[in-house]
Amino acid sequence: MSISLVGLPGSGKTTVGRQLARRLRLPFVDSDHAIESRLGCSIREFFDREGEARFRDIEQEVLDTLTQGAISVISTGGGAVLRPENRVHLHDRSHVVYLKSTPEELFRRLRHDVSRPLLQVADPLARMRDLFSVRDPLYRETAHFVLETGRPSVATLVNMVVMQLELSGHLPAA
Repeated sequence: MSISLVGLPGSGKTTVGRQLARRLRLPFVDSDHAIESRLGCSIREFFDREGEARFRDIEQEVLDTLTQGAISVISTGGGAVLRPENRVHLHDRSHVVYLKSTPEELFRRLRHDVSRPLLQVADPLARMRDLFSVRDPLYRETAHFVLETGRPSVATLVNMVVMQLELSGHLPAA
């Protein structure tokens, strides 16, 4: 069974996912990169041109495919849990880890990042708080376990994920 990482933008899904995949000797897939490959342009360009609803349609198709594919570590986009179908596919077809960060912590990490379309607003901290209030319950519903990202290093977070997978009997065979 694959391992999927969910969480708000900037919570470390890609960074932790890459290291986790290396540690477990599994392929790593960033769903946003898979979506961009399919679109032939950046998510931001697609968002601007086609809108969020059409983007979520493509995201749902890509996640459906990824969760049925070979065992891997999958880093999802921050809004992947917004659609009920995605939550079900992720939960039922992979072992889901929610990398939980506070909106304030994420704002500190992302305040200079212009590549994230949902944060290109007048008050990005307020936007991050809004995203957290809507998405936190959805991440919790989808996840098999929650890891507070706080201040631990990436290596520590990877160790924590591996330990949880071992304890739960979900550590994939390399």
